[in-house]
Amino acid sequence: MRTVTLQAGQRLTSDDLHRSGALPREVSDAVAAIVNDVRARGDEAVREYCLRFDGACPDVFRVPEGVMKQALDLVDPAFLEALHFAHKQIREFHEREVEQSWFTTRADGTILGVKVTPVESAAVYVPGGRAQYPSTVLMDTVPAKVAGVERVIMVTPPQRDGVLSAYTLAAAAVAGVDEVYAVGGAQAIGAVAYGTESIPAVNKIVGPGNAYVAAAKRYVSGDVGIDMVAGPSEVCVLADGTADPVVVAADLMAQAEHDPMAACYLVTCDDSLAARVLEAVEALVAQSPRESITRASLDDHGIIVAAEDLETAVEAVNTIAPEHLELHCADAFELLGAIRNAGAIFVGPWSSEPLGDYVAGPNHTLPTGGTAAFSNPLGVYDFVKRSSVIAYTAAGLATDGPAVQTLAQAEGLWAHALSVGMRRKLLEEGGSHTFANPAAACTDAMRTAWPTDLSASPIIPLS
Repeated sequence: MRTVTLQAGQRLTSDDLHRSGALPREVSDAVAAIVNDVRARGDEAVREYCLRFDGACPDVFRVPEGVMKQALDLVDPAFLEALHFAHKQIREFHEREVEQSWFTTRADGTILGVKVTPVESAAVYVPGGRAQYPSTVLMDTVPAKVAGVERVIMVTPPQRDGVLSAYTLAAAAVAGVDEVYAVGGAQAIGAVAYGTESIPAVNKIVGPGNAYVAAAKRYVSGDVGIDMVAGPSEVCVLADGTADPVVVAADLMAQAEHDPMAACYLVTCDDSLAARVLEAVEALVAQSPRESITRASLDDHGIIVAAEDLETAVEAVNTIAPEHLELHCADAFELLGAIRNAGAIFVGPWSSEPLGDYVAGPNHTLPTGGTAAFSNPLGVYDFVKRSSVIAYTAAGLATDGPAVQTLAQAEGLWAHALSVGMRRKLLEEGGSHTFANPAAACTDAMRTAWPTDLSASPIIPLS
């Protein structure tokens, strides 16, 4: 891990972090070709890419529902119990995020409000191949189900021998996934974005994946909704002299073992703590079965920020805007108000980040790469749409109409002013008829609403 030293009031820079959200051009170009091919040729293209990249492709992409149920009998009972425990707590948390439609009525009877409607369908992408992520199945499916999404499908790549993990399928059964398709990569994103002969198109795509999956989600965004473009996992530990260096080392390693590209940050005002954490890392990482991955992450993407004071340290955390933030500090809750940018915040020495990965309840699909400065964890709100509702009465139109016409006039939008002006004219004439002479009615409606010379608009010289 390299060290960045900050004097009091000094701020981290992008050069200090060596971080970029840009995807490699060659990845973006390859993904565009794959997605466009899937859009044009459907299942045939999907099958070719599955064989090329995954080394396996089932005869039928959709996994039979009975196979999901069979998985429940194949997994260890202790795993199934833990799965149900996690599902319960994740669902209880997300049920608190449900937003209700609301309406308000003005004194003149005008009704305004918001109608909240779930998207009709969503696809959950779950990484597979060499690993299994049943926790991701729960985290990405539960908020969709709580939101009321009618059709939730899951896409996940098969392993090289053409099989799927029973852990993943059991999680899909517990979470209530409606359909599972054994397909992954950019071709899976293209398939659920545009539909093929056997894979349905959806309204929203969520879930993490490798660089090709992330690039594919970015490419189809706009034709279909996405949650975020997720990058490698990351953790930031803000620690003072009260922190246990061995525990801090274990927490850094918990993210480093995900991926050689995972980023790990230790921010502290205590130089001796930083040294003791590094010693503990060396002692622990040698025992890890994922030693090579963990070392690569810590060596290449690990940063120790040595700040002169706590205020500078906190500002460094806000600049990093980490996916996961742990506060190993005395009176950690007192720092919470100063934290502006973080995907998930773990407060105090007992709040291990893996608790959030699996069972705490808040979602573990989080903004990465500094995007926590403007993005949210995955939640129920990602699976609903808000429609504004506007229902004016005649009295409301009479009150608000003149201001509308004045603003439309300033913008040069003649028919906008006419739309309101015609209604005002109807009110003047009793509001119970239609216009027999549209041209005359137009002239009357616009008599005071529209000037003959718009060149009189005031201007401000810039020099």
